Amino acid sequence: MLTIKKLKIQKKWRLPSLKFCLPLIATILLLWAQAALGQTTSNDSGEQLDTINTIWVLLAAFRVFFMNAGFGMLEAGFCRYKNAANILTKNLLVFAIATLAFWIFGFALMMGDSPINNILRLQGFFLDEGGFSNYNNYLIKFGKHIPLKATFLFQLVFAGTAATIVSGAVAERIKLKAFLWFSFFLVALSYPITGHWVWAPNGWLKQLGFVDFAGSTVVHAVGGMAALVGAWLLGPRKYRREEDRKMVSRYKDDGTRVPIRPHNLSMATLGCFILWLGWFGFNGGSLLKADPEQISHILLTTNIAAATGALTAALTTSKLKYFNNKPELSMIINGVLGGLVSITASSAYVELWAAAFIGMVAGRLVVLLVYLFNLWKIDDPVGAISVHLGCGIWGTLAVVLSNQNKLPCDQINAPLCNTNGLALIERSQQLGIQVFGLVAVLLFTFLFSWITWSILKARIGIRVSDEDELKGLDLQLHDVETYHGFRKEEV
Repeated sequence: MLTIKKLKIQKKWRLPSLKFCLPLIATILLLWAQAALGQTTSNDSGEQLDTINTIWVLLAAFRVFFMNAGFGMLEAGFCRYKNAANILTKNLLVFAIATLAFWIFGFALMMGDSPINNILRLQGFFLDEGGFSNYNNYLIKFGKHIPLKATFLFQLVFAGTAATIVSGAVAERIKLKAFLWFSFFLVALSYPITGHWVWAPNGWLKQLGFVDFAGSTVVHAVGGMAALVGAWLLGPRKYRREEDRKMVSRYKDDGTRVPIRPHNLSMATLGCFILWLGWFGFNGGSLLKADPEQISHILLTTNIAAATGALTAALTTSKLKYFNNKPELSMIINGVLGGLVSITASSAYVELWAAAFIGMVAGRLVVLLVYLFNLWKIDDPVGAISVHLGCGIWGTLAVVLSNQNKLPCDQINAPLCNTNGLALIERSQQLGIQVFGLVAVLLFTFLFSWITWSILKARIGIRVSDEDELKGLDLQLHDVETYHGFRKEEV
């Protein structure tokens, strides 16, 4: 009888697993079939190649979309349980807001023929295909015949990621209405404008030779800068001081801070793994074509940078008294993400050893920046500013580690380049271009974010009341409890 029961239990658990795997198996078989057909008819039929490229870009977009789940789990896990539902609500609504903002305005400003012409002639808005002739010609030039709507979907998930970065840095004290309005303006105006500079065929930074393969600057540094300005204007989280029962800043006058612990590191770790998986679509899909050799290289450099980022963060925290000389899990998670952010700009161009080095620097940089931002009293519950802004800057500069024949000075007639065959001079020129582009993008993002946050602060307010912050935003703003029946006194 025991044997029969065991068999029944095993069968009960195996069937759902098989059903879960069927869509994945079907997708893999479809890709193999398309690839085989494309290889046999590649010289005769460009349509098959177009189909394969489009399928790959769409699958990559689906992975990047799934990163929203990773961000939600990571942010909710890193924050206190009494604000978990509020954070998850933001993560759901921010992508909905980003979709509408990018559809109405953002994509036209980012990939349209000319932002000024698009505004004056009202071209490209609501995905009007009449405003994208330059971009279509650009894709055709490089043999990437992808439908405009597929390109829009892929770019949309990137835009949503930039807005989601802000969510974690302003968590636990931001008004939902203020955050959603800022997200709309970021995705509708600021992100597309700087994205146009770097990624559009006629973008002025692109023509100068600035390189950002998948978004270390365009997505992560931009999102990190917007998050920095928001966290700075919001101020740090508060706690109730026991002596007088008043709500005061967690950063004390003597330089110490009241610790606010993550409520669920299991959830945060799950979020990290989801983001790690999603990054394969983030970087791999940015090639915009299904080239097996190049995609394999991109995915491998991406994974190596994440791995060395995690290990370096673990070793760094183990040697610092600030972290009690122990490997700190939240810092290891941010080490993984820092490595991923840093390799995003150069994953297609660097060798494997360079990817490992980029991840190592990122893992150490994340730990240092978290410490520094606490000294500067910039309260970032999840470390988003350190990961996305700090490592986004490092990743953009690390493009100079690219293979010699992949530097823009060897590929385009950039005005700031003066190719003479000397590797050191060419890399120095590339570094100068990268620094110049970074300053331009971050300065614009800082000014836009400061103006937008300041207007929202004056008009509707951006911070919740002390009472709401103390009791938790779940009950006060949403009238729900993520963990029903589980309430305790908390800072």
